[in-house]
Amino acid sequence: MNILLFGISNVGKTTTGRLLAGKLGYKFYDMDEEVKSCLHITLEEFVNTVWPYERDKIRGKILENLVPRPENKVIAVTPMYYSRWFHKYLQRDDVLAVELQDAPEHIFSRLVFSDENDQVYKDDKYRDAHASHYLGEIKKDITYYRKAFSKITNKLNIDGDSPEKVVERLMKQFNLQPYSLSGK
Repeated sequence: MNILLFGISNVGKTTTGRLLAGKLGYKFYDMDEEVKSCLHITLEEFVNTVWPYERDKIRGKILENLVPRPENKVIAVTPMYYSRWFHKYLQRDDVLAVELQDAPEHIFSRLVFSDENDQVYKDDKYRDAHASHYLGEIKKDITYYRKAFSKITNKLNIDGDSPEKVVERLMKQFNLQPYSLSGK
């Protein structure tokens, strides 16, 4: 089983995906980490030196490598505008693709930053001082990716819930059960 979590940046794909994988006993993959590992560069360098179409193509190739692996897995998929690189997985029987959604204000409240070495940090004071800018960027992202994500039929509105609650809701909505080697 492949669970692919889609959504815009900072919606909670990685946190939710990691927790969901842990609950289910699945392997977890973060597309951003896979990009860094495959290309041996920082995300900062990747985003600033590779054209958007090529970035999505590279991410698509990484998905192409991950999905066929035999283990059960959850993949936090970096936003891709060019859906040609992921749409072939949406109809597969062994894939559950879910777009995580949330209100801009909720996404803003979870906003984190990363430096040029991909070290993640929180700076609520800076974030709050630039609230109108970041809320505007989040709204632009929601609009920008709407068309690409339109073919993903499974949606889950996070509605500001905690990651633990989101995992509970995902498991209930999609009838996900922990993996057991014994079949019990």
